[in-house]
Amino acid sequence: MAEIQEGGGGGKKGGKKRAKKQSTRIDMTPMVDLAFLLLTFFVLTATFSKPKSMELTFPAPPPPEQKIDEVKKGITFLLSKDDRIFYYEGQFRAADDEKGKKTELAELNFSQGSLHKFLLDKNKEMQEKIKALDVKHKNKQLEDTTFKRLVKEIKADKESYTYLIKTDDKATYKNVIDVIDELNVNVVGKYVMVDILKPEMDLVNEKTGPATGATN
Repeated sequence: MAEIQEGGGGGKKGGKKRAKKQSTRIDMTPMVDLAFLLLTFFVLTATFSKPKSMELTFPAPPPPEQKIDEVKKGITFLLSKDDRIFYYEGQFRAADDEKGKKTELAELNFSQGSLHKFLLDKNKEMQEKIKALDVKHKNKQLEDTTFKRLVKEIKADKESYTYLIKTDDKATYKNVIDVIDELNVNVVGKYVMVDILKPEMDLVNEKTGPATGATN
């Protein structure tokens, strides 16, 4: 609170009446209390930044005696240096056999007209089904729980593609996140990260040059 203190005399000097001098002293105690109250309020109501992380589920390796089924609706992305993305569809084949020809790698990049368009084309049928459900949901023809269940079933359908993400030792973490972001943007329901195989690494090396760190 501001206090007004009177000082000085009111006597006369030279026959003239002199005005009284006044001094002010501002009490800052209430302002300090208010500052601490505001600080406490903002500390208690502020949202602290959370560490940015992403949870990834890695499939357990199959037992040695278990036969691995052929990946018919699978697309494998092989990430390498210089932001390069190689891919192939179906089962990997190191050489021609009775079931098909030797695997050859195609290449994509992170531009809008490459990886994004590729995923958009591959998942067009699935996205159209989900959009049809979304229209019904917005028109109150489907309950929330029913809508979510049907969308989940469409994503998990055996006819939809499964995407395998593999990296060599020169791929960057950013590239992995960018690929996963594109998969999520294109409403892809099935994707996993697995180790790159040596035959796959050999094909990548033919495109990029020798690399180390391959796993058998």
